[in-house]
Amino acid sequence: MSQSAIINVMRAAVEKAGRALRRDFGEIEHLQVSKKGQGDFVTNADLRAEKILFEELSEARPGYGFLLEEKGIVEGPDKTHRWIIDPLDGTTNFMHGIPHFAISVALERDGTLVAGMVYNPVTDELYFAERGQGAFGPTGRLRVAARTKLADAVLACGAPHGERAGRPEFIGEVESLLPDIAGLRRFGAASLDLAYVAAGRFDGYWERGLNAWDIAAGIVLVREAGGLVSDEKNRNKSLETGTIVVGNEAIHAALLTRLP
Repeated sequence: MSQSAIINVMRAAVEKAGRALRRDFGEIEHLQVSKKGQGDFVTNADLRAEKILFEELSEARPGYGFLLEEKGIVEGPDKTHRWIIDPLDGTTNFMHGIPHFAISVALERDGTLVAGMVYNPVTDELYFAERGQGAFGPTGRLRVAARTKLADAVLACGAPHGERAGRPEFIGEVESLLPDIAGLRRFGAASLDLAYVAAGRFDGYWERGLNAWDIAAGIVLVREAGGLVSDEKNRNKSLETGTIVVGNEAIHAALLTRLP
């Protein structure tokens, strides 16, 4: 398919940042690591990838603002557009040599998410979507899975490890779901969990305690693949609340009944 100008801009940026991440992933023993908090690492690779994305997107679309995981909010003269970026989603996987991490880039226009891209530079899998134009991945157009019963569903989730809040709630949710589902996966990269729902690999996904840069691009992917996205109260506020529930209509509804 022919890609729009904005998708081409995003693709060029993530592929350039991805080349840097691939090089660093091959030399992780040489990286200098600082610890921001328990289980939350930032590496030179993370900062380098963010710098590349910032520079490439700033050059291609001068004036757009940014919300960046490491650098925070960068205001631009164009107040209607904002990039939302996670340069390395799945940093813990990266640091342990696990090839499951991604670059996540979304574009917001007047407060509405209009484009999203998720790229795993190790597998070279690129997922992208533009509002009203559908979602696409390595195999072509994406559609969420058609399974409607929890008994047939493989779900993805995030677990509140270390000192993160919400462990009792999470344990309760897992205990409620496990007897009734086909499988549960915890892979450690929210953007890829969402891309996999869009691709029909996972039937649904839920997680709490996320940031906007973790999920913005994936939200566009899932919606354009025909899925539903909300917080645990079925509101369109996942970017604000940090809680996300996704799936096709039936699985999304079933998940909402199990979340307190």
